Amino acid sequence: MAEDAASSSRRRMESIRRHLLPRPSLILSLNPLSTAEAEPSPVIIGGMVLDIHAKPSVPPHPGTTVPGMVKYISGGVARNIAECMAKLGTQPLMISVVGSDMAGDFLLKYWRSAGLCTDGILQVHDVTTPVVSNVFDGNGELIAAVASVQAVETFLTPSWIYQFRRHISNAPLLMLDANLSPQSLQAACKIAYESGVPVLFEPVSVVKSSRIAPIAEHITCTSPNEIELVAMANALSTPGKYNFVKLDQCNNNMEAVDYLFEMLSPAMFFLLEKGIKLLLVTLGSNGVFICCKEHVNIVKDQQKCNMTTFSSQLLEKLEGCFPPSMPVNLSGEGSSRTCVFHLPATSASVISLTGAGDCLIGGVLSSLCGGLNIMQSVAVGIATAKASVESEANIPAKFSAESIADEARRTLLSAKQIWCQ
Repeated sequence: MAEDAASSSRRRMESIRRHLLPRPSLILSLNPLSTAEAEPSPVIIGGMVLDIHAKPSVPPHPGTTVPGMVKYISGGVARNIAECMAKLGTQPLMISVVGSDMAGDFLLKYWRSAGLCTDGILQVHDVTTPVVSNVFDGNGELIAAVASVQAVETFLTPSWIYQFRRHISNAPLLMLDANLSPQSLQAACKIAYESGVPVLFEPVSVVKSSRIAPIAEHITCTSPNEIELVAMANALSTPGKYNFVKLDQCNNNMEAVDYLFEMLSPAMFFLLEKGIKLLLVTLGSNGVFICCKEHVNIVKDQQKCNMTTFSSQLLEKLEGCFPPSMPVNLSGEGSSRTCVFHLPATSASVISLTGAGDCLIGGVLSSLCGGLNIMQSVAVGIATAKASVESEANIPAKFSAESIADEARRTLLSAKQIWCQ
């Protein structure tokens, strides 16, 4: 009995010691991928998030609960884009961080079940996995959201990113989301710049979009919506110089597109002057603006492109599909004209809008890595976004190459040149 009592006392003292003494600082173990020969594959760095979706079945009332549906869904801008790319046949390397908690286990279990590599995902003890709680209206439109993603900034550090420098240096492209700290954004851009790897910056939100300012000269492409575009332009110039006023009502889609171009073109042209080569401005139900120099070429090293079964099916259907009134060759050389094109969105039966923008970018990046040109890739992105809004999940369980190709073809045939001079 005395020995048992002594043993019990020692256990209690050890427990108290562990709680009172300072914890050792996090030590990043060397990742096995860092010393392996890296096959060319796109690298995605950013947040893995547990999304909590709350959708009421009746109109919500402030100050009280209403009946509805609450679901846990794998989310996060970078994570969504990476999963979308994988389901379109392109296997990216995802670099991210989660906690050793219920949400982190949920995200990793889903990631492994999809057959995706977890070697770039750091799991940290005593850390809360990034979580975003979303509340929707009955039509699937976001009413409010609260994001807790501090772990991405704290633990997705330059030292962790540097362990994958061989993969970044050998990648056809690198995508960064703005959840990263400014120091980590700069570290990743430095690796990519030194190896000539194109970088896409996903602004995530209006507040975080300003993080492009210190790295703008290294950004090849960015994909803001209207208000993120203006915030980025203001972050790189005089605050308040650029603005966007939403038009409440338009007589038709073309009038809306003309108004949007008039409002947004000063900010678009300014960002091109700052060195960004390609702007994909997402306009929701009004489609996408492509703004770039005429000779832009995003994935310069075509040897790093991998023509998958999915991308070859798309290319087969989209080859030569281009309006005859638009003879501009975006991959050509010898011209420095600035061009703006509009690709319309296709009608959809909306269930949820939360993954649409991420699927659009996932479709674009997967297509570029598969050898499609910019116009074809954006059209595929729009078709992929349609599949997303018609799904409960952020990323649909499966994409149909035939359906995506048909939708992309219709989009391409409806594309218009807005500006070129």
